[in-house]
This record gives sequence, structure tokens and C-alpha cells, in this order.
Amino acid sequence: MNPAVVTSWQLPYIALSFVISVLGASVALTAATRIRERSGGISRFNALAAGVALGGIGVWAMHFIGMLALKLDLASSYSLPETAASLVAAIAGSSLALAFVAKAPERLGRMLGSGFLLGLGVVVMHYLGMFGMRFGGYIRWDWGIVALSAVIAVVAATAALWMAFHTRTLGLRAGASVLMGVAVCAMHYTGMNAAEFVCTTVNRVAAPQGPWTVNAMDLPSLVAAVSLGLAAVISIDQMFQRATQRRPTAARAAR
Repeated sequence: MNPAVVTSWQLPYIALSFVISVLGASVALTAATRIRERSGGISRFNALAAGVALGGIGVWAMHFIGMLALKLDLASSYSLPETAASLVAAIAGSSLALAFVAKAPERLGRMLGSGFLLGLGVVVMHYLGMFGMRFGGYIRWDWGIVALSAVIAVVAATAALWMAFHTRTLGLRAGASVLMGVAVCAMHYTGMNAAEFVCTTVNRVAAPQGPWTVNAMDLPSLVAAVSLGLAAVISIDQMFQRATQRRPTAARAAR
């Protein structure tokens, strides 16, 4: 029988992953209020910006910071194609869900559909990220807990979306951001509880290498670089929105 890998958790990284998730959700839910235009149409630019904040920072960056919290007694790496695909899945799922519900947030069907889509995006991102993990062994899954993690993601994401689109005060919107952070983290750590790492190598200190892999020790640099890039995109969006809002005001003042 192959020996199970000894795992432990670093609480500071767990706390940091939650903070990152809440911050990403806060920016996303604020941007989401501008997705629906006055004409009734949908701003694809704002939907993408909100999706980048929620999916890229609140979900994707949270996931890999959460992975830093996991300590294994063997070396590991991450495959870049799966890691990049998980980022795309998180942003796409978040953007589509926010755009769909913003069209008519008062409709229950849209709210439920958006919650399912957002929750599914979180689940796909998580397990794609796990699929991209490389180490001398394999993961044995508890499929009952995997299913539970998916249910948690969908239910909590639906509740967070409802709260975000049916509240006006800053305090309640902050509560929605916290709820979204709880949703993402609950799904992540429940999903991690479904994974049992099994070692099949005698050399536990040798991390798998290849042209499309990044050592787990370099993961903080990768996550930081991507997060900063996404934050720059969001900042440009915020400046663009403010400049656009000022123009009509300045034009009326000139009259």
C-alpha cells in the first residue's frame, strides 16, 4: 500500500487567502453595480472588469495562496497550462454570472442561474488548479466531499449575489463581499479536505520539472505577478469610469 502524504496547514496563509478573497469580491461587487447601463443594456467592459476582480483575485489568487497554506512532506510543482486555464475559467465564469444577473437582478430565475454559474466557475477553477499540481504520487478523492464542496459554492455564491444586488448601503455591500469570501474559502478548504495525497516516489525532495511547470517554491512570485497585473487592469477601469462620469458634469457646468 502506498503511504499517504503527511499534510499540515499554516494559519497565516489561510487568513491571508480569506482577506484576498474578500478584497477581490469587494472590488468586483462595486464594479458590478455599473454593469447595467442606463439604457438597459450590459456593459461588457464593466462585466469583464468585475469578473477579473472576482475571478482573478477573489477566486484564483485566493486558491493559490490557500495552496501555500498546505504543507506536504514532499516537493511539488504546478503545470502552467492547467494553472492558466483555471484563471480563464474563474474570470469567464465570474464575468458571465455577473453580467447575467445584472440584466434583471429582480428575477429569481436569473439570480439562481447566476449563482449556479458563479459557483460552477469556482468549482471548475479549484479542481483545474488541483489537476495541474505535480508531485511524486497521485490524489485519492472523496467524491462525497467533492459534491459537498460544489453545493457549498453554488448556495453561498447565490446568497452573496442576491445580497450584492439587493442592498444599497456600503455596510451591507461589505457584508456581501465577506459572504462571497466565505463562499470561495469554504468551497476551497472543503475541496481540499476531499483530497488525500498518496506518495509513489522514494525521492520526496525532488520536485517534478519541465518546460511548462513552476516549482511550488516559486508560486508566491507567480501569484503576486498575476494579481498585480489584474489589479492594474482594474485600476485603469476605475480611472476610465471616473473620467467618463466627469465629462457630462463638466459639460453641464460649462453651459
